[in-house]
Amino acid sequence: MALFLARRLGKGLLVLLAIVVLNFFLIRLAPGDPALVMAGEAGAGDEVYVAQLKEKFGLDKPLPTQLGLYLGSILTLDLGYSVRQQMPVGQLILDRLPATLLLTGTAFLISLTLGVLFGALAARRAGRWSDTVITGLALLFYATPLFWVSLMAIIVFSVRLDWLPAFGFETVGGGHAGLARAADIARHLVLPSMTLGLFFMAVYVRMTRAAMLEVAGQDFVKTARAKGLAEGVIQRRHVLRNALLPVVTLAGLQAGTLVGGAILTETVFAWPGIGRLMYEALLQRDYNLLLGVFVVSSAMVLVFNLVTDVIYRVVDPRIEATP
Repeated sequence: MALFLARRLGKGLLVLLAIVVLNFFLIRLAPGDPALVMAGEAGAGDEVYVAQLKEKFGLDKPLPTQLGLYLGSILTLDLGYSVRQQMPVGQLILDRLPATLLLTGTAFLISLTLGVLFGALAARRAGRWSDTVITGLALLFYATPLFWVSLMAIIVFSVRLDWLPAFGFETVGGGHAGLARAADIARHLVLPSMTLGLFFMAVYVRMTRAAMLEVAGQDFVKTARAKGLAEGVIQRRHVLRNALLPVVTLAGLQAGTLVGGAILTETVFAWPGIGRLMYEALLQRDYNLLLGVFVVSSAMVLVFNLVTDVIYRVVDPRIEATP
């Protein structure tokens, strides 16, 4: 296991390095000069002031030199300084990260739990009306654009029914503390987490259903039935347990995808996470902040994939580590 973890960690670091380099050059080659933007907002667009800004933030150096300096700062866990927020990038991300983890973690639990539950139900009732309804709804949630579902959820549950708040992390000026504050945050969490979770739930429904139907036709399942085991025991101990292996792999991939889906969800629901922070950095051409969010998001995805590989080996010890 130690060798397996070392190999996976080494590959992950190489992938992270490639992502950092690629994003660095893509951002730097994008149209627009942040020095010109800052000079224009300051009301001093002359060339001398622009040159001073470029020198101050290192934008006057060649791109390879800028990349080398940035990689060196990352090794010391320094993600740079946000020229627009006037704060260290690492501090800005740390302030927003808990909100993103809360949103993505809740959406992940919703999607995985409901997906496996309804997928197993659809598999046990394959060909019946309940199977048709479940798979049909799963396909509908998967095919519907996430932003449209988010807007419809706001219109129905917040505007029309006035059941849930539509925007923000908590009530501004509410003065809540303790359990009251936790309940207030939970109410604000319902719409964005359900919207994001239902989209990914559809994938787990279809994967669980397909995997269980495939496993149900295997010889060891037929042997279990021949021994007279109850159908419920067969489904839980033999079919579902073995069908969860591909679902675990998919869960690791989807956990990383949730980080990307959080960008749109946080923007629509004004959720103060790193997804919304990335959107704000993009609008403001804050290169250091944008690149810092990319680095942290990529690291989160790689960690999710590493945890998935470990869980996969624990679930099925027969799987050998690949070099």
